[in-house]
Amino acid sequence: MIVRNLTTDQHALLEFKHQIIDPHNILANNWTITTSVCNWVGVSCASKHRRVSALNLPNMNLTGTVLPQLGNLSFLVSLDLSHNNFHGHLPRELGQLSRLTFIDLSFNFLSGEIPSWFGRLKKVLYLSLRNNNLTGTIPQSLAKISNLEILDLRYNLVQGHIPPEISDLRNLTILRLAVNQLSGSVPSAIYNISSLHMISLSFNNLSGSLPEDICHHLPNLETLYLGSNEFSGQIPSSIDECRCLQNLTLDFNRFSGTIPRSIGNLTRLRMLNLGGNNLAGEIPSEIETFELGDILLPNISLVGPMPASILTFSLKRNFSLNNSVSGSIPQILVLAAILKS
Repeated sequence: MIVRNLTTDQHALLEFKHQIIDPHNILANNWTITTSVCNWVGVSCASKHRRVSALNLPNMNLTGTVLPQLGNLSFLVSLDLSHNNFHGHLPRELGQLSRLTFIDLSFNFLSGEIPSWFGRLKKVLYLSLRNNNLTGTIPQSLAKISNLEILDLRYNLVQGHIPPEISDLRNLTILRLAVNQLSGSVPSAIYNISSLHMISLSFNNLSGSLPEDICHHLPNLETLYLGSNEFSGQIPSSIDECRCLQNLTLDFNRFSGTIPRSIGNLTRLRMLNLGGNNLAGEIPSEIETFELGDILLPNISLVGPMPASILTFSLKRNFSLNNSVSGSIPQILVLAAILKS
């Protein structure tokens, strides 16, 4: 058995320092054996055990790889190396850090597949790997992080299907998988995670239709971003059961049918983007009953009169159309698009 202590932590961090490029010499000037490791920049220690509990070095322009020696920091609770230039694969030794609750490795150049050993880190609440070069598929083992509340894998090169096991994350509040290369249909069980506040799946190759009861088990959902995929079918008429919904983007898919009037019951809605679909029919007059921050309905074949209050609204807010709509439309209305993911 390896006995670890504060000296072990110090050795691991010094090895880390020696293997990375630190252009501002922040670590070079501060991480020295003449100073207690607990007083080093970006390092915190637990008062009870006097072991390193946090390694937080964001936005320091550091370059190098994430060394396996960091796996010796057995009391580590928080690891934040975001907004740096780390590259290469994540070492399996990090799977030994069983006390971790916060992991932010976003905005780096990490490559390889998302490691399956993340599933060993049962206490993690926040996991962000966004804006890297990660490939492969989403490992089923992520579903074993039973306490996970925020999962952010945006802006990577991840392929394959969304594993249905993700629905086992009963504490998940934010699921962000946008801007990847995911395909297939979204497992219906995902829509049963009642704790979810945000589902962000925009800019993938996801397909299939939305279940009619999509909102039945989502009482807390505030944001649903599904734009720029291959979803088809009709927009569920029960969408108003997501009573907390504030942002709804279904743009640039293959939705057909009409805009359901039930959208008018979403009194908290502030942003609605339905453009780039095969929708037809009238703009529901119910939309005029609440204050939207943005309405975006470009490139859909709508007919019938434009609600008068919508025309007034368009002069004051961000309302964009490029449709076949009877009635006069001010010249101020132009084609617009908003990327929200």
